[in-house]
Amino acid sequence: MIYDYILIRYGEISTKGQNRKKFVDRLKRNISDVLARYSNIFIEQTRDRMYIRLNGEQHEPIMNELQKVFGIQSFSLAVKVKNDVEEIKKVALEVMKEYDQESTTFKVTARRAYKQFPLDTNELNYAVGSHILKNTNHFTVDVRNPDINLRVEVREDATYITSLNVPGAGGLPVGTSGKAMLMLSGGIDSPVAGYLAMKRGLEVEAVHFYSPPFTSERSKQKVIDLAQKLTNYSGKVKLHIVPFTTIQQAIQKQVPENYTMTSTRRMMLKITDRLRHRHQGLAIATGESLGQVASQTLESMFAINNVTSTPILRPLITMDKTEIIEIAKEIDTHDISIQPYEDCCTIFTPAAPKTRPKLEKVERYEQFIDFDSLIEEAVQGTETMELKAGEIETVQVEEDLF
Repeated sequence: MIYDYILIRYGEISTKGQNRKKFVDRLKRNISDVLARYSNIFIEQTRDRMYIRLNGEQHEPIMNELQKVFGIQSFSLAVKVKNDVEEIKKVALEVMKEYDQESTTFKVTARRAYKQFPLDTNELNYAVGSHILKNTNHFTVDVRNPDINLRVEVREDATYITSLNVPGAGGLPVGTSGKAMLMLSGGIDSPVAGYLAMKRGLEVEAVHFYSPPFTSERSKQKVIDLAQKLTNYSGKVKLHIVPFTTIQQAIQKQVPENYTMTSTRRMMLKITDRLRHRHQGLAIATGESLGQVASQTLESMFAINNVTSTPILRPLITMDKTEIIEIAKEIDTHDISIQPYEDCCTIFTPAAPKTRPKLEKVERYEQFIDFDSLIEEAVQGTETMELKAGEIETVQVEEDLF
């Protein structure tokens, strides 16, 4: 059987009422980005469904890509036929003959969106089901728990016949909930946080802090590889690589050792907030999990967050490490994250970081350094890359500073 369509069913989008079109339009754009290298496909959308016309493209790799796109409840290979009862029966039988083996159960689930069709739902179920039973050897009907659920969707333009239902990623289409800047280290947690933020519809731009010569080019490539993995779920991701060496050296020189970690995170947050404002983001996302390390105690978060009033999103806040690792393996970032290339946070970690830092103390230590000029220099020196599903492109971004 040659399938010519993939039928996509919406998930949470279906509850959006008057805003549904905005969500559907964004889902279509995201699918187009993820499937950009399949040049022959054509995507059609309606209020209730989306269809990918394959035009000769192989369906297996496309279906693998679709499983990662947020906003899809499920999808199926489909055959499009005319709204003619005999044609529907004929093609339904051809589809089912692929499964005609010993002791296979099935049912027909008809959906008649086009009310002018001559048969109602029950009549269509019977017509198709009886035709299959008469012309095959091993099928029996089981309406409660069938091996195969043959779906027949009658729409105004045509009828779509499907037999395989593949679960989608769920969630909301990336970009429908606004934009957040993701603080992306080379570790396990932050890529998972980015993935979960995307699942709730956030467009993510990643920010990484790079401190040469203390961190290597390979550590930078590691973060590019992690951001590239996230493009599988959105089609594209911008990555901002911030030069951080001068700021870290100033902190190491002026701030007491047990407070260097707190001050470092505060400066990272300040820079990320500047980039958020420049790129019109509305929030900052991090991979913090409460109590996991010294910088993620509630006292540390309070002292660090004080530098901004921007919302800080922490998708992993209640998860333990084993839960985070399982998701990292699922989204294929784990093996990249555990590569032994240190980032700027691990290079400069003090032997005994303060787990309950006092805000007034860290503010006093920082007042002896002109951080504003150092931060502006770091922002101006930021390298921006635009990563796309299936390729990497470096973009020279000319910013309007006024």
